[in-house]
Amino acid sequence: MKRDYYEVLAVSRSATDNEIKTAYRKLALQFHPDRNPGDPTAEQRFKEAADAYAVLGDPQKRQSYDR
Repeated sequence: MKRDYYEVLAVSRSATDNEIKTAYRKLALQFHPDRNPGDPTAEQRFKEAADAYAVLGDPQKRQSYDR
């Protein structure tokens, strides 16, 4: 089971688009594979954050996800 995308980005369900973008950028920098070479956990967290942002960053996908 995948983790809740809001939980992955550590934002509330009422977060604005800007809050979601900021949270994603922070996690992307923290867990980027170039900053954590050879760390599979960091790579996994980076992919999770990217997946979460792909859904929550798009208004239509987010609306569908919230249902």
